[in-house]
Amino acid sequence: MNAAHRQTSRPGAVLAALAAAQFTVMLATSIVNVALPQIRAGAGLSDGATTWVVNAYGLAFGALLLAGGRVADLLGRRRVLVAGLALFAAASLAAGLAASPSVLITARALQGLGAAAIAPAALALALDGAPSGAGRGRALAVWGAVSGAGGAGGVLLGGVLTQAWGWPWIFHAVALGSALVLASVVAYVPRGDGGTGGRFDLLGTATVTLALTCLVWGLTTARGAGWSGPWVLGALGAAAVLLVAFAAVEVRRPHALVPPRLFATGRVAAGNLLMALLGSVWIALFFFLPLYQQQVLGEGPLATGVGQLPFAAANMLGSALVPRLSRRFGAPAALTAALLTEAAGLLWLSRIGADGSYLTGVLGPSLLIGLGLGAAFVQLTALAVDGVPPQDAGLAGGLVNTTRQVGGAIGLAALTTLAGSVTAHASPHLPVAEALTAGYRTAFTVSAAVLAATAVLAPLLTRRAPAGTAAAPSSRTPADPVHPAGGPHAAHPPASG
Repeated sequence: MNAAHRQTSRPGAVLAALAAAQFTVMLATSIVNVALPQIRAGAGLSDGATTWVVNAYGLAFGALLLAGGRVADLLGRRRVLVAGLALFAAASLAAGLAASPSVLITARALQGLGAAAIAPAALALALDGAPSGAGRGRALAVWGAVSGAGGAGGVLLGGVLTQAWGWPWIFHAVALGSALVLASVVAYVPRGDGGTGGRFDLLGTATVTLALTCLVWGLTTARGAGWSGPWVLGALGAAAVLLVAFAAVEVRRPHALVPPRLFATGRVAAGNLLMALLGSVWIALFFFLPLYQQQVLGEGPLATGVGQLPFAAANMLGSALVPRLSRRFGAPAALTAALLTEAAGLLWLSRIGADGSYLTGVLGPSLLIGLGLGAAFVQLTALAVDGVPPQDAGLAGGLVNTTRQVGGAIGLAALTTLAGSVTAHASPHLPVAEALTAGYRTAFTVSAAVLAATAVLAPLLTRRAPAGTAAAPSSRTPADPVHPAGGPHAAHPPASG
Protein backbone atom coordinates (compact mmCIF):
# COMPACT_ATOMS: atom_id res chain seq x y z
CA MET A 1 0.00 0.00 0.00
CA ASN A 2 1.56 3.33 -1.02
CA ALA A 3 1.76 6.35 1.26
CA ALA A 4 -0.89 8.41 -0.49
CA HIS A 5 -3.42 5.59 -0.32
CA ARG A 6 -2.56 5.00 3.32
CA GLN A 7 -3.33 8.67 4.10
CA THR A 8 -6.68 8.47 2.31
CA SER A 9 -7.76 5.20 3.85
CA ARG A 10 -6.60 5.89 7.41
CA PRO A 11 -7.02 9.63 8.08
CA GLY A 12 -8.02 8.84 11.66
CA ALA A 13 -4.70 7.13 12.34
CA VAL A 14 -2.80 10.07 10.84
CA LEU A 15 -4.66 12.59 13.01
CA ALA A 16 -4.22 10.37 16.09
CA ALA A 17 -0.45 10.19 15.56
CA LEU A 18 -0.18 13.97 15.10
CA ALA A 19 -2.42 14.69 18.08
CA ALA A 20 -0.28 12.35 20.18
CA ALA A 21 2.76 14.46 19.27
CA GLN A 22 0.97 17.60 20.50
CA PHE A 23 -0.16 15.79 23.66
CA THR A 24 3.43 14.77 24.39
CA VAL A 25 4.69 18.35 24.10
CA MET A 26 1.96 19.66 26.40
CA LEU A 27 2.52 16.80 28.85
CA ALA A 28 6.22 17.61 29.14
CA THR A 29 5.51 21.27 29.90
CA SER A 30 3.60 20.52 33.10
CA ILE A 31 4.84 17.11 34.24
CA VAL A 32 7.68 18.58 36.33
CA ASN A 33 5.52 21.07 38.25
CA VAL A 34 4.43 18.87 41.15
CA ALA A 35 7.81 17.09 41.32
CA LEU A 36 10.01 20.17 41.77
CA PRO A 37 10.68 19.65 45.51
CA GLN A 38 11.75 16.05 44.86
CA ILE A 39 13.87 17.07 41.85
CA ARG A 40 15.60 19.74 43.93
CA ALA A 41 16.44 17.29 46.70
CA GLY A 42 17.33 14.35 44.47
CA ALA A 43 19.51 16.23 41.97
CA GLY A 44 21.14 18.51 44.55
CA LEU A 45 19.81 21.72 43.01
CA SER A 46 19.83 25.19 44.48
CA ASP A 47 16.63 27.23 44.44
CA GLY A 48 17.81 29.11 41.36
CA ALA A 49 18.80 25.95 39.52
CA THR A 50 15.45 24.37 40.35
CA THR A 51 13.72 27.28 38.64
CA TRP A 52 15.77 26.64 35.52
CA VAL A 53 14.63 23.03 35.33
CA VAL A 54 11.39 24.60 34.12
CA ASN A 55 12.66 27.81 32.57
CA ALA A 56 15.26 26.14 30.31
CA TYR A 57 12.49 24.23 28.55
CA GLY A 58 10.23 27.26 28.26
CA LEU A 59 12.99 29.56 27.03
CA ALA A 60 14.11 27.25 24.22
CA PHE A 61 10.54 26.35 23.28
CA GLY A 62 9.22 29.91 23.16
CA ALA A 63 12.25 31.44 21.43
CA LEU A 64 12.58 28.85 18.66
CA LEU A 65 8.95 28.20 17.65
CA LEU A 66 8.98 30.67 14.75
CA ALA A 67 12.20 29.20 13.42
CA GLY A 68 10.82 25.68 13.84
CA GLY A 69 7.68 26.53 11.90
CA ARG A 70 9.57 28.08 9.00
CA VAL A 71 12.09 25.23 8.81
CA ALA A 72 9.15 22.80 8.67
CA ASP A 73 7.69 24.70 5.70
CA LEU A 74 11.00 24.79 3.83
CA LEU A 75 12.38 21.31 4.52
CA GLY A 76 9.18 19.28 4.91
CA ARG A 77 6.88 19.07 7.91
CA ARG A 78 7.03 15.30 8.35
CA ARG A 79 10.83 15.34 8.21
CA VAL A 80 11.07 18.09 10.83
CA LEU A 81 8.45 16.40 13.01
CA VAL A 82 10.37 13.12 13.00
CA ALA A 83 13.65 14.89 13.82
CA GLY A 84 11.98 16.88 16.60
CA LEU A 85 10.47 13.76 18.16
CA ALA A 86 13.80 11.92 18.03
CA LEU A 87 15.58 14.83 19.76
CA PHE A 88 12.75 15.17 22.28
CA ALA A 89 12.93 11.47 23.21
CA ALA A 90 16.73 11.51 23.54
CA ALA A 91 16.72 14.69 25.65
CA SER A 92 14.00 13.27 27.91
CA LEU A 93 16.04 10.13 28.52
CA ALA A 94 19.12 12.23 29.26
CA ALA A 95 17.14 14.30 31.79
CA GLY A 96 16.04 11.16 33.61
CA LEU A 97 19.62 9.85 33.74
CA ALA A 98 21.20 13.21 34.63
CA ALA A 99 23.80 12.97 37.38
CA SER A 100 24.44 16.71 37.72
CA PRO A 101 22.36 19.91 37.64
CA SER A 102 24.07 21.16 34.47
CA VAL A 103 23.21 17.99 32.55
CA LEU A 104 19.59 18.12 33.73
CA ILE A 105 19.13 21.77 32.74
CA THR A 106 20.84 21.24 29.37
CA ALA A 107 18.61 18.25 28.67
CA ARG A 108 15.53 20.36 29.47
CA ALA A 109 16.72 23.02 27.00
CA LEU A 110 17.14 20.34 24.31
CA GLN A 111 13.62 19.13 25.09
CA GLY A 112 12.43 22.66 24.38
CA LEU A 113 14.32 22.69 21.07
CA GLY A 114 12.65 19.44 20.07
CA ALA A 115 9.24 20.76 21.10
CA ALA A 116 9.77 23.89 18.98
CA ALA A 117 10.10 21.61 15.95
CA ILE A 118 7.24 19.28 16.89
CA ALA A 119 4.42 21.71 17.69
CA PRO A 120 4.23 23.78 14.46
CA ALA A 121 5.01 20.84 12.17
CA ALA A 122 2.34 18.61 13.73
CA LEU A 123 -0.32 21.33 13.57
CA ALA A 124 0.46 22.11 9.93
CA LEU A 125 0.27 18.42 8.99
CA ALA A 126 -3.06 18.06 10.81
CA LEU A 127 -4.48 21.01 8.88
CA ASP A 128 -3.07 19.64 5.61
CA GLY A 129 -5.14 16.51 6.19
CA ALA A 130 -8.35 18.53 6.76
CA PRO A 131 -8.02 21.63 4.56
CA SER A 132 -11.64 22.85 4.88
CA GLY A 133 -15.14 22.08 6.05
CA ALA A 134 -16.29 20.05 9.00
CA GLY A 135 -13.13 17.93 8.84
CA ARG A 136 -11.00 20.91 9.85
CA GLY A 137 -13.39 21.70 12.68
CA ARG A 138 -13.07 18.14 13.98
CA ALA A 139 -9.28 18.21 13.65
CA LEU A 140 -9.07 21.45 15.62
CA ALA A 141 -11.46 20.08 18.23
CA VAL A 142 -9.12 17.10 18.70
CA TRP A 143 -6.18 19.53 18.91
CA GLY A 144 -7.86 21.54 21.62
CA ALA A 145 -8.81 18.43 23.57
CA VAL A 146 -5.31 16.93 23.59
CA SER A 147 -3.68 20.28 24.40
CA GLY A 148 -5.76 20.80 27.52
CA ALA A 149 -5.63 17.14 28.47
CA GLY A 150 -1.85 17.11 28.04
CA GLY A 151 -1.36 20.02 30.44
CA ALA A 152 -3.64 18.50 33.08
CA GLY A 153 -2.37 14.97 32.42
CA GLY A 154 1.19 16.13 33.05
CA VAL A 155 0.29 17.21 36.56
CA LEU A 156 -1.45 13.87 37.20
CA LEU A 157 1.28 11.68 35.72
CA GLY A 158 3.98 13.72 37.44
CA GLY A 159 2.32 13.14 40.80
CA VAL A 160 1.78 9.41 40.23
CA LEU A 161 5.30 8.68 38.97
CA THR A 162 7.05 10.84 41.54
CA GLN A 163 5.20 9.24 44.43
CA ALA A 164 5.52 5.68 43.09
CA TRP A 165 9.04 5.49 41.59
CA GLY A 166 10.75 8.85 42.01
CA TRP A 167 11.27 11.94 39.89
CA PRO A 168 13.57 10.43 37.18
CA TRP A 169 10.58 8.43 35.95
CA ILE A 170 8.73 11.53 34.85
CA PHE A 171 11.43 11.97 32.21
CA HIS A 172 11.70 8.26 31.40
CA ALA A 173 7.94 8.15 30.81
CA VAL A 174 8.13 11.13 28.43
CA ALA A 175 11.04 9.48 26.60
CA LEU A 176 9.09 6.24 26.16
CA GLY A 177 5.96 8.09 25.07
CA SER A 178 7.94 10.17 22.55
CA ALA A 179 9.47 7.03 21.08
CA LEU A 180 6.02 5.46 20.64
CA VAL A 181 4.69 8.63 19.02
CA LEU A 182 7.72 8.71 16.71
CA ALA A 183 6.98 5.14 15.63
CA SER A 184 3.33 6.07 14.97
CA VAL A 185 4.30 9.10 12.88
CA VAL A 186 6.72 7.03 10.80
CA ALA A 187 4.08 4.33 10.30
CA TYR A 188 1.01 6.43 9.51
CA VAL A 189 1.97 9.93 8.35
CA PRO A 190 2.83 9.74 4.63
CA ARG A 191 6.04 11.12 3.16
CA GLY A 192 4.39 13.29 0.50
CA ASP A 193 5.47 16.63 2.01
CA GLY A 194 8.91 17.50 0.65
CA GLY A 195 8.86 21.13 1.71
CA THR A 196 8.59 24.27 -0.38
CA GLY A 197 12.31 24.86 -0.69
CA GLY A 198 13.44 28.45 -0.93
CA ARG A 199 15.81 30.56 1.10
CA PHE A 200 15.87 30.65 4.87
CA ASP A 201 15.79 34.12 6.43
CA LEU A 202 18.83 33.70 8.67
CA LEU A 203 19.11 37.36 9.69
CA GLY A 204 15.42 37.68 10.56
CA THR A 205 15.45 34.36 12.40
CA ALA A 206 18.53 35.30 14.45
CA THR A 207 17.06 38.71 15.31
CA VAL A 208 13.65 37.48 16.45
CA THR A 209 15.11 34.45 18.28
CA LEU A 210 17.45 36.72 20.26
CA ALA A 211 14.55 39.11 20.93
CA LEU A 212 12.30 36.34 22.23
CA THR A 213 15.15 34.86 24.27
CA CYS A 214 15.77 38.21 25.97
CA LEU A 215 12.05 38.77 26.53
CA VAL A 216 11.30 35.36 28.02
CA TRP A 217 14.51 35.33 30.07
CA GLY A 218 13.81 38.81 31.44
CA LEU A 219 10.24 37.96 32.37
CA THR A 220 11.08 34.68 34.08
CA THR A 221 14.07 36.19 35.90
CA ALA A 222 11.99 39.12 37.14
CA ARG A 223 10.26 36.82 39.65
CA GLY A 224 13.44 36.34 41.63
CA ALA A 225 15.48 39.45 40.85
CA GLY A 226 12.64 41.96 40.81
CA TRP A 227 11.49 44.17 37.96
CA SER A 228 14.08 46.84 38.74
CA GLY A 229 17.07 44.50 38.62
CA PRO A 230 19.71 45.62 36.10
CA TRP A 231 19.82 42.27 34.32
CA VAL A 232 16.03 42.22 33.99
CA LEU A 233 15.83 45.78 32.68
CA GLY A 234 18.73 45.11 30.32
CA ALA A 235 17.12 41.97 28.93
CA LEU A 236 13.73 43.63 28.42
CA GLY A 237 15.34 46.69 26.83
CA ALA A 238 17.37 44.47 24.49
CA ALA A 239 14.21 42.58 23.54
CA ALA A 240 12.45 45.82 22.63
CA VAL A 241 15.37 47.01 20.49
CA LEU A 242 15.71 43.65 18.75
CA LEU A 243 11.98 43.44 17.99
CA VAL A 244 12.11 46.88 16.36
CA ALA A 245 15.17 45.77 14.38
CA PHE A 246 13.34 42.59 13.35
CA ALA A 247 10.39 44.60 12.03
CA ALA A 248 12.76 46.85 10.05
CA VAL A 249 14.66 43.86 8.64
CA GLU A 250 11.53 41.97 7.57
CA VAL A 251 10.09 44.86 5.56
CA ARG A 252 13.12 44.82 3.25
CA ARG A 253 13.67 41.10 2.78
CA PRO A 254 12.14 39.16 -0.16
CA HIS A 255 12.27 35.90 1.82
CA ALA A 256 11.14 37.23 5.19
CA LEU A 257 10.69 34.86 8.12
CA VAL A 258 7.26 36.39 8.77
CA PRO A 259 6.03 37.55 5.34
CA PRO A 260 3.32 40.24 5.15
CA ARG A 261 1.04 37.86 3.22
CA LEU A 262 0.53 35.96 6.46
CA PHE A 263 -1.59 38.84 7.75
CA ALA A 264 -3.45 39.63 4.53
CA THR A 265 -6.87 38.54 5.81
CA GLY A 266 -6.63 40.32 9.17
CA ARG A 267 -7.67 37.16 11.01
CA VAL A 268 -4.16 35.90 11.79
CA ALA A 269 -3.23 39.04 13.73
CA ALA A 270 -6.54 38.99 15.64
CA GLY A 271 -6.19 35.32 16.49
CA ASN A 272 -2.65 35.72 17.77
CA LEU A 273 -3.46 38.77 19.90
CA LEU A 274 -6.41 37.00 21.52
CA MET A 275 -4.36 33.82 21.98
CA ALA A 276 -1.67 35.80 23.81
CA LEU A 277 -4.32 37.09 26.23
CA LEU A 278 -5.72 33.60 26.74
CA GLY A 279 -2.20 32.23 27.28
CA SER A 280 -1.46 34.84 29.94
CA VAL A 281 -4.22 33.31 32.06
CA TRP A 282 -3.84 29.67 31.04
CA ILE A 283 -0.20 29.30 32.05
CA ALA A 284 -0.73 31.09 35.35
CA LEU A 285 -3.62 28.78 36.26
CA PHE A 286 -1.38 25.70 36.08
CA PHE A 287 1.13 27.52 38.28
CA PHE A 288 -1.08 28.86 41.07
CA LEU A 289 -3.67 26.10 41.42
CA PRO A 290 -1.22 23.25 42.21
CA LEU A 291 0.55 25.57 44.67
CA TYR A 292 -2.72 26.28 46.46
CA GLN A 293 -3.57 22.58 46.60
CA GLN A 294 -0.17 21.64 48.03
CA GLN A 295 0.88 24.64 50.14
CA VAL A 296 -2.53 25.55 51.58
CA LEU A 297 -4.75 22.46 51.36
CA GLY A 298 -1.82 20.16 52.19
CA GLU A 299 -2.35 17.74 49.31
CA GLY A 300 0.49 15.52 48.13
CA PRO A 301 1.69 15.21 44.52
CA LEU A 302 -0.67 12.32 43.75
CA ALA A 303 -3.80 14.01 45.13
CA THR A 304 -2.89 17.24 43.34
CA GLY A 305 -2.54 15.35 40.06
CA VAL A 306 -5.80 13.46 40.47
CA GLY A 307 -7.50 16.79 41.11
CA GLN A 308 -6.71 17.78 37.51
CA LEU A 309 -8.86 15.00 36.02
CA PRO A 310 -12.21 16.89 36.15
CA PHE A 311 -10.55 19.88 34.50
CA ALA A 312 -9.13 17.66 31.74
CA ALA A 313 -12.52 16.01 31.14
CA ALA A 314 -14.28 19.38 30.97
CA ASN A 315 -11.60 20.69 28.61
CA MET A 316 -12.11 17.79 26.21
CA LEU A 317 -15.88 18.26 26.37
CA GLY A 318 -15.58 21.96 25.55
CA SER A 319 -13.29 21.20 22.61
CA ALA A 320 -15.72 18.57 21.28
CA LEU A 321 -18.80 20.78 21.62
CA VAL A 322 -17.47 23.95 20.02
CA PRO A 323 -18.15 23.01 16.35
CA ARG A 324 -21.79 22.32 17.22
CA LEU A 325 -22.09 25.55 19.21
CA SER A 326 -20.54 27.52 16.37
CA ARG A 327 -23.03 26.06 13.92
CA ARG A 328 -26.00 26.87 16.11
CA PHE A 329 -25.13 30.28 17.55
CA GLY A 330 -22.38 31.59 15.28
CA ALA A 331 -18.67 31.40 15.84
CA PRO A 332 -18.16 34.88 17.38
CA ALA A 333 -20.92 34.23 19.91
CA ALA A 334 -19.44 30.81 20.72
CA LEU A 335 -16.01 32.33 21.33
CA THR A 336 -17.40 35.08 23.56
CA ALA A 337 -19.41 32.57 25.55
CA ALA A 338 -16.34 30.36 25.97
CA LEU A 339 -14.21 33.23 27.28
CA LEU A 340 -16.94 34.38 29.67
CA THR A 341 -17.41 30.82 30.94
CA GLU A 342 -13.72 30.56 31.74
CA ALA A 343 -13.78 34.01 33.34
CA ALA A 344 -16.73 32.95 35.53
CA GLY A 345 -14.79 29.88 36.67
CA LEU A 346 -11.76 31.97 37.60
CA LEU A 347 -13.93 34.47 39.46
CA TRP A 348 -15.45 31.56 41.38
CA LEU A 349 -11.96 30.25 42.09
CA SER A 350 -11.01 33.64 43.52
CA ARG A 351 -13.27 32.83 46.52
CA ILE A 352 -10.98 30.05 47.80
CA GLY A 353 -10.12 30.09 51.49
CA ALA A 354 -7.27 28.90 53.67
CA ASP A 355 -9.68 26.53 55.45
CA GLY A 356 -11.36 25.31 52.26
CA SER A 357 -11.23 21.97 50.49
CA TYR A 358 -10.89 20.65 46.98
CA LEU A 359 -14.56 19.67 46.75
CA THR A 360 -15.94 23.00 47.95
CA GLY A 361 -13.41 25.40 46.48
CA VAL A 362 -11.72 23.87 43.43
CA LEU A 363 -13.88 21.23 41.73
CA GLY A 364 -16.72 23.45 40.50
CA PRO A 365 -14.51 26.24 39.16
CA SER A 366 -12.25 23.66 37.44
CA LEU A 367 -15.20 22.34 35.45
CA LEU A 368 -16.20 25.82 34.24
CA ILE A 369 -12.62 26.79 33.43
CA GLY A 370 -12.02 23.55 31.53
CA LEU A 371 -15.17 23.95 29.42
CA GLY A 372 -14.37 27.54 28.50
CA LEU A 373 -10.68 26.99 27.87
CA GLY A 374 -11.24 23.99 25.59
CA ALA A 375 -13.76 25.84 23.41
CA ALA A 376 -11.79 29.10 23.29
CA PHE A 377 -8.51 27.38 22.39
CA VAL A 378 -10.08 25.63 19.40
CA GLN A 379 -11.67 28.84 18.14
CA LEU A 380 -8.52 30.94 18.51
CA THR A 381 -6.26 28.36 16.88
CA ALA A 382 -8.65 28.22 13.96
CA LEU A 383 -8.67 32.00 13.60
CA ALA A 384 -4.87 32.21 13.77
CA VAL A 385 -4.39 29.77 10.85
CA ASP A 386 -7.44 30.61 8.72
CA GLY A 387 -6.71 31.94 5.26
CA VAL A 388 -2.96 31.27 5.57
CA PRO A 389 -1.27 30.25 2.28
CA PRO A 390 -0.39 26.53 2.30
CA GLN A 391 3.34 27.24 2.09
CA ASP A 392 3.14 29.19 5.37
CA ALA A 393 1.10 26.73 7.45
CA GLY A 394 4.05 25.64 9.57
CA LEU A 395 5.02 29.24 10.26
CA ALA A 396 1.43 30.07 11.24
CA GLY A 397 1.46 27.15 13.66
CA GLY A 398 4.75 28.35 15.11
CA LEU A 399 3.42 31.91 15.43
CA VAL A 400 0.26 30.99 17.35
CA ASN A 401 2.28 28.77 19.69
CA THR A 402 4.79 31.61 20.17
CA THR A 403 2.13 34.15 21.07
CA ARG A 404 0.62 31.74 23.59
CA GLN A 405 4.03 31.10 25.14
CA VAL A 406 5.06 34.75 25.25
CA GLY A 407 1.63 35.80 26.50
CA GLY A 408 1.94 33.15 29.19
CA ALA A 409 5.39 34.39 30.23
CA ILE A 410 4.18 38.00 30.47
CA GLY A 411 1.02 37.05 32.36
CA LEU A 412 2.79 34.72 34.75
CA ALA A 413 5.52 37.25 35.55
CA ALA A 414 2.95 39.98 36.23
CA LEU A 415 0.62 37.76 38.27
CA THR A 416 3.36 36.19 40.39
CA THR A 417 4.68 39.65 41.19
CA LEU A 418 1.20 40.84 42.13
CA ALA A 419 0.37 37.73 44.18
CA GLY A 420 3.75 37.87 45.92
CA SER A 421 3.28 41.50 46.91
CA VAL A 422 -0.19 40.79 48.31
CA THR A 423 1.15 37.83 50.28
CA ALA A 424 4.11 39.87 51.59
CA HIS A 425 1.79 42.67 52.69
CA ALA A 426 -0.54 40.23 54.46
CA SER A 427 2.17 38.07 56.08
CA PRO A 428 2.79 40.21 59.20
CA HIS A 429 -0.92 40.18 60.02
CA LEU A 430 -2.13 36.71 58.94
CA PRO A 431 -1.03 33.06 59.26
CA VAL A 432 1.11 31.79 56.38
CA ALA A 433 -1.72 29.81 54.75
CA GLU A 434 -4.06 32.78 54.79
CA ALA A 435 -1.41 35.14 53.42
CA LEU A 436 -0.65 32.73 50.55
CA THR A 437 -4.35 32.33 49.82
CA ALA A 438 -4.80 36.10 49.66
CA GLY A 439 -2.14 36.23 46.94
CA TYR A 440 -3.71 33.37 44.97
CA ARG A 441 -7.16 34.97 45.21
CA THR A 442 -5.78 38.18 43.76
CA ALA A 443 -4.15 36.33 40.86
CA PHE A 444 -7.41 34.52 40.01
CA THR A 445 -9.44 37.74 40.24
CA VAL A 446 -7.13 39.58 37.85
CA SER A 447 -7.12 36.57 35.51
CA ALA A 448 -10.92 36.66 35.40
CA ALA A 449 -10.81 40.37 34.55
CA VAL A 450 -8.32 39.75 31.72
CA LEU A 451 -10.58 37.10 30.20
CA ALA A 452 -13.67 39.29 30.53
CA ALA A 453 -11.81 42.06 28.67
CA THR A 454 -10.75 39.51 26.02
CA ALA A 455 -14.39 38.49 25.58
CA VAL A 456 -15.29 42.14 24.91
CA LEU A 457 -12.36 42.58 22.52
CA ALA A 458 -12.97 39.42 20.48
CA PRO A 459 -16.11 40.52 18.55
CA LEU A 460 -14.56 43.94 17.91
CA LEU A 461 -11.52 42.37 16.26
CA THR A 462 -13.76 40.00 14.32
CA ARG A 463 -15.74 42.91 12.91
CA ARG A 464 -12.55 44.52 11.68
CA ALA A 465 -11.78 41.48 9.53
CA PRO A 466 -12.66 41.64 5.81
CA ALA A 467 -16.28 41.19 4.87
CA GLY A 468 -17.47 37.64 5.18
CA THR A 469 -14.90 36.47 7.69
CA ALA A 470 -17.28 36.31 10.60
CA ALA A 471 -19.49 33.79 8.90
CA ALA A 472 -18.51 30.70 7.03
CA PRO A 473 -18.54 31.06 3.26
CA SER A 474 -20.46 28.59 1.19
CA SER A 475 -17.44 26.34 0.70
CA ARG A 476 -17.40 25.53 4.42
CA THR A 477 -19.86 23.57 6.42
CA PRO A 478 -21.66 25.26 9.32
CA ALA A 479 -19.75 23.05 11.75
CA ASP A 480 -16.42 24.56 10.77
CA PRO A 481 -15.25 26.87 13.58
CA VAL A 482 -12.64 28.65 11.47
CA HIS A 483 -14.35 31.99 10.95
CA PRO A 484 -15.02 33.13 14.46
CA ALA A 485 -12.47 34.76 16.34
CA GLY A 486 -11.40 31.22 16.83
CA GLY A 487 -8.54 29.13 17.65
CA PRO A 488 -0.63 24.42 26.65
CA HIS A 489 2.30 23.94 28.44
CA ALA A 490 2.67 24.92 28.52
CA ALA A 491 3.47 26.00 28.41
CA HIS A 492 5.31 25.69 31.49
CA PRO A 493 5.40 28.10 34.32
CA PRO A 494 8.64 28.95 36.05
CA ALA A 495 9.25 26.96 39.18
CA SER A 496 8.27 28.25 42.54
CA GLY A 497 11.84 27.76 43.72
